[in-house]
Amino acid sequence: MEFNKIIAVTGKPGLFQVISQSKNAIIVESLIDKKRLAINATQNVSLLENIAIYTYEEDMPLQNVFNAMFEKTEGKEAISHKENDKKLIAFFEEVLPNYDAERVYVSNIKKVIQWFNILVNAGMVFKSVEEKKEEA
Repeated sequence: MEFNKIIAVTGKPGLFQVISQSKNAIIVESLIDKKRLAINATQNVSLLENIAIYTYEEDMPLQNVFNAMFEKTEGKEAISHKENDKKLIAFFEEVLPNYDAERVYVSNIKKVIQWFNILVNAGMVFKSVEEKKEEA
């Protein structure tokens, strides 16, 4: 499973892996239940690779946030995205202490934690940026 093929689709729960493309649609597979479906060109799709979290210095790519979460949880699931707001914020501050609290809402934190847990359950292994550079 490659991080650059994982997408979120507006209006559909969970995350999806891009399997194939056709003329008018993208064929995706749900990471939760492994069902395949076609996403047409009119639906709003976000590639996780293109998402970043606001910090006080520069925007942090979502993959880097996931790498930090993976190290903190030692490869296990993070806390549930349904925990109370204070616990979610405390966990996120440990992972990304310099995030911009005025522009990153609790709903964003919930979504990031939910996505992370879905990816961990699907078997995604996050590597640090340094390890990826060594491989290349």
